[in-house]
Amino acid sequence: MKRLRLRVRGQVQGVGFRPFLHGLAHRLALTGWVLNDGAGVLAEVQGDALERFLAALAEDAPPLARIDAIETDAIPAQPDETGFAILASQRGAVTTGIAPDAAVCPACLAELFDPADRRYRYPFLNCTHCGPRFTITRALPYDRPQTAMAGFPLCPDCAAEYADPADRRFHAQPTACPSCGPRLSHSIAEVLAALRGGRIVAIKGLGGFHLACDAFDAAAVERLRARKQRNGKPFALMVANVASAERFVEMEAAERALLEGVARPVVLLRRREAPTPPASRAPSLPRFAGEGLESPPLRSGGGLGRGQASSSSTLPDAIAPGLAWLGVMLPYTPIHHLLFHEAAGRPDGTAWLERPQDLALVMTSANPGGEPLAIGNDEARRRLEGIADLIVDHDRDILIRADDSVMRVMAGAPAFLRRGRGHVPTPIRLPRSGPPVLAVGGHQKATVCLTRGDEAFLSQHIGDLDNAATLEFLEESVAHLRRILAVEPVAVAHDLHPDFQSTRFAESLGLPTLPVQHHHAHIAAVLAEQGEGGPALGLALDGFGLGPDGGSWGGEMLLVEGVGFTRLGHLTPLAQPGGDVAARQPWRMAAAALARMGRGAEIAGRFAASGPADGVRRMIEAGVNAPPTSSCGRWFDAACGLLGVRAVAGFEGEAPMALESLVHRPTVLEGGWRIDGGVLDLTPLLESLLQINAQEGAERFHGTLAAALVAWAMPELAARGLDRVALSGGCLMNAVLAEALSAGFAARGVTALLPRRAPANDGGLSLGQAWVAVQSLLQEGLPPCASPFPPA
Repeated sequence: MKRLRLRVRGQVQGVGFRPFLHGLAHRLALTGWVLNDGAGVLAEVQGDALERFLAALAEDAPPLARIDAIETDAIPAQPDETGFAILASQRGAVTTGIAPDAAVCPACLAELFDPADRRYRYPFLNCTHCGPRFTITRALPYDRPQTAMAGFPLCPDCAAEYADPADRRFHAQPTACPSCGPRLSHSIAEVLAALRGGRIVAIKGLGGFHLACDAFDAAAVERLRARKQRNGKPFALMVANVASAERFVEMEAAERALLEGVARPVVLLRRREAPTPPASRAPSLPRFAGEGLESPPLRSGGGLGRGQASSSSTLPDAIAPGLAWLGVMLPYTPIHHLLFHEAAGRPDGTAWLERPQDLALVMTSANPGGEPLAIGNDEARRRLEGIADLIVDHDRDILIRADDSVMRVMAGAPAFLRRGRGHVPTPIRLPRSGPPVLAVGGHQKATVCLTRGDEAFLSQHIGDLDNAATLEFLEESVAHLRRILAVEPVAVAHDLHPDFQSTRFAESLGLPTLPVQHHHAHIAAVLAEQGEGGPALGLALDGFGLGPDGGSWGGEMLLVEGVGFTRLGHLTPLAQPGGDVAARQPWRMAAAALARMGRGAEIAGRFAASGPADGVRRMIEAGVNAPPTSSCGRWFDAACGLLGVRAVAGFEGEAPMALESLVHRPTVLEGGWRIDGGVLDLTPLLESLLQINAQEGAERFHGTLAAALVAWAMPELAARGLDRVALSGGCLMNAVLAEALSAGFAARGVTALLPRRAPANDGGLSLGQAWVAVQSLLQEGLPPCASPFPPA
């Protein structure tokens, strides 16, 4: 008789791992026990089939589990032992993690739409394979009293399932039913009627509230855009399934897999030129008692009727104005699925889930004024007044905010545009282990990162640190990560810019601080997630980052060596007339490009309708309030302004997004660039745009820029014997550029390393800062400390 003690590390709590292990032991006639503790799962297993047990443990783990390590020790057998038990969790030093929130699994969907099931149309059903995790967890070990479900005692039926090793809900911590679980404030029928009546509805989800409206109702979409003050930013679209999405967008197999994956992100997909008409709309059916919910009166927007179906057969352009892509997501909570079920006429079973459905909804984060999204019921009523006509909430608390993740497939693999729900807090494995550090990112698209050993825990998207509410969210996120990971950092890394709010926050913590240059952090983030060590060449292409020389950087070729870097080259600086305002007014950068071409006299004539054109000309010529910048983003803006794509942008990145939307096949202008002493000059390319139309210009700009960057980097790679180049920065959110660079380097035998597990934009900065800081501490030790870090 043999007995083993097993330690299983990884994402093994809240995913049905103990019940899985219990069932496996039972099938193989093994005895012993299993429990959760701070390090993951601990078990002792005894019997003759231990080798088969270990093989199945690794191969057949639950779908949401991630096994990082299985450690075994032979221990003395216990001949009198009988059976296999799940023991109570033990507290201790936490080294495990929490699973991300997961979309409703197929087994739960089958119950949701089975009229004979006691959870038929229950908006909060889940099991060990799906449902809320990160957003409802206060601390580890992951047990019901540590979650937002603590206030919902299990009814006898749920308690029996919870205690039955053969049941799918065995030790499922968020499990509930209509008798004992959370309740929705309004019936699904009422919610659908409000949406079809042209109302804007706030719906409480997993990580916060959404604002929703009928996507076919152009007036409702415009009203939502105006109330949310969203300018031209695109909205995300929710449809029932892939068959419904294919009416509006094209998708490859990799994009479909991403869309249907358990994380259910918003996926950026290319729009069809002419969407096919939707199917006829099913009538709204009256609500009936089988939902197990009461129907309180509407909280706001009283007297809403059923509304009429929109007569439009295509999506209004206002969802994604002037863009060739739509952000699409599929339902991931029971509430979402029930809305589509209601619209389909409440069919029995799940076959309808495979057929195209008529309903399409705009689903956007409920975060007015650029603040963090609302999560509390009272908070939603306060902050969404005047925006939402109806607020649909429930009594299960959201403990931590998490926006939807946004992704797209680039150069053959998924990449993040925004990392959030469904992926946080899955750690990113670092190339080596080191002391725990906190990194606080930059100013825009802020995230924070906390390391533990060789794991980096990148937070959910926090946002631009322009207001007190977002700064408070940043502080909340730091405190939550420290609490659930039980980690106290020994140092804090931040951007080199002294005036960023994140820098000031870092300095307020009383920890040793480690400033990391913006573009060094961008490249370090890619190297961290790709496990790359040693010297590496990187191209950092973005909008703005403060250089060590005090200048405005953004188009940089860096040689990164551990904690340091060397600037090998940069894009030719352009004047930035008006400073930061030029980032929102591409015509100003176009004016700067004309001045560089020696055609400053044309500025007033070309841009008189866009703003104070002659004043901008004088500003550039006099060098007053027109600082030079090597930013790649500003070269994009100049191209947009010259081609008339956008003279003024409503939000950061709008003009380059519109430019990318025009590209079908990139082209390369021979002689479109010059390289002199490490400086890449794209002036010949911009000058050629003056003679061609916008689409031809967009294709020429993208193709030539990629070819120029490859030609610029190749001599430096060859001189150092390097066959890999790291690419990052906000411009790498552009799929056309990323794919052209990847192909261009591959054709020359060089592998382009693109960001995959963290965003290429500033959302990935904190990961790079953390990795630089870990290496610095390993190499140089701690800098002086002002005072102890305050307790979480």
